[in-house]
Amino acid sequence: MPSSRQRPHREVADEALVRSLFQEHGRAMLAYATQLTRDRAAAEDVVQEALVRAWRHPDSLNNGKGSVRGWLLTVCRNIVLDQIRARNRRPPEVAESPPDAAVEQDHSDRVVTSMVVVDALSRLSAEHREVLEQVYLKGNTVAEAAEALGIPPGTVKSRSFYALRALREAGTERLAS
Repeated sequence: MPSSRQRPHREVADEALVRSLFQEHGRAMLAYATQLTRDRAAAEDVVQEALVRAWRHPDSLNNGKGSVRGWLLTVCRNIVLDQIRARNRRPPEVAESPPDAAVEQDHSDRVVTSMVVVDALSRLSAEHREVLEQVYLKGNTVAEAAEALGIPPGTVKSRSFYALRALREAGTERLAS
């Protein structure tokens, strides 16, 4: 980095100006900006931006229209207002839905599926339908279904197996056509 002797006089003067402004008014600017933003980090950014604006427009500090501190505090307020306006101008951000979000199936698929199941159930024998009703609709165990139907548990198992196989075959045939 070049020493201050090698840098142009203007650059050294500008640095000195910003340093003196910060030493003299930095605490007041930071307190005011913190009060406006209610966020210390955001307030520090506001103060920094205000000092950059003072560095870019040093003639505004000496225009005789009030105090330097008043000008700096006004710049801080304007920066905060600009940030609020910019935030309000943007539409509210909406969280992006995850890519694996469940997509609801078309209602017609459920209707067709239920029609196929009802048709397949109507083709089953009464004994097979009764077993499926006990086990799947009422939620009974094999033993409870056997007791309710008055048949051995092994018969409940075999009727359930053959009934489900018949339903699968009927559903596959119906959906394939």
